[in-house]
Amino acid sequence: MADKAEIDFTHHTSAHCESGTTSNLLLHYGISASEALVFGMGSGLFFGYFPFIKLNGLPLITFRSLPRKIIRNVTKRLGIKVEITTFKDTEKSMEALDSVLRKGVPVGLQTSVYWLPYFPPPMREHFNSHFIVAYRINGSSYHISDPIFDKPVTCPREDLIRARFSKGTFAPNGRMFHFTSVPEQVDLASAVVKGIKETCFFMLKVPIPIMGVRGVRFFAKNLKNWPEKHGDRKTHLFLGNAVRLQEEVGTGGGGFRFMYAAFLQEAAAILNDNRLLDLSNRMTAIGDRWRDFAVSCARIYKNRASEKDSFILLSEILLDCADREDRLFRDLSEIVR
Repeated sequence: MADKAEIDFTHHTSAHCESGTTSNLLLHYGISASEALVFGMGSGLFFGYFPFIKLNGLPLITFRSLPRKIIRNVTKRLGIKVEITTFKDTEKSMEALDSVLRKGVPVGLQTSVYWLPYFPPPMREHFNSHFIVAYRINGSSYHISDPIFDKPVTCPREDLIRARFSKGTFAPNGRMFHFTSVPEQVDLASAVVKGIKETCFFMLKVPIPIMGVRGVRFFAKNLKNWPEKHGDRKTHLFLGNAVRLQEEVGTGGGGFRFMYAAFLQEAAAILNDNRLLDLSNRMTAIGDRWRDFAVSCARIYKNRASEKDSFILLSEILLDCADREDRLFRDLSEIVR
């Protein structure tokens, strides 16, 4: 069994696991980068509506970029070298984890929420892209910094193996990552600009009608037909799923819009450009509008509204969100061009 390895790692709570894990690792190496700043530098904001892809029988709606993209973008843009490894053999994966921890290096892990025993049972779901940091071995357990918890937790070795090798969509395959080289100074301004440019591209210019602002409009038009196409039962399930993805999985509420507003506020100081403060306020208002959509969905779900009229209203709210985001990201792209 692995010996106890001491790493002086400070845990910080965050709203979202990938941006929180990345921020915690950066802070460990002396780089002051909040979760919101990491989210923006990593081009985390996104929208995609994929009705032909079903998760648990429900259409996929995403408000963020693909898992691991934030970590890859941030480290690359800050000049940090990262070693990322996947495994087929569970024992080799744990030996590799133990070896890095014994060197005094914290390790990021991709896991499944379902197999992490410190999660309360109602919170466990088959989500395979939950990111955490292992920073100490203690007998047959590991000390874990899970950014969505208010304090560090412990996880038995066998449970961590299950979490690292869960099957299904975005299977972690034992994936682990750790920093191997961190520059003495990093260029936050350059990383902020690159992060903004990529987000603007995917929200405005990606040539696929189900992604970005065009995707929001496609979703708005598609949603109006749900009652007739799917019937009441499925439609209510679809609505509940949309709200869950926006307000729970889209951490921080409003499908990450509030977090991006906080990023723009920090970016204004880093780039010394107060125009970004106005855009931050506008993004907050857009987040509020997305919340209006969620509240209206909940009213329909609870049979408190006329469905025919209400689905037209839902579509109108989404089209308003799309119009506002279209203008905001065009203005934002002008600032950083």
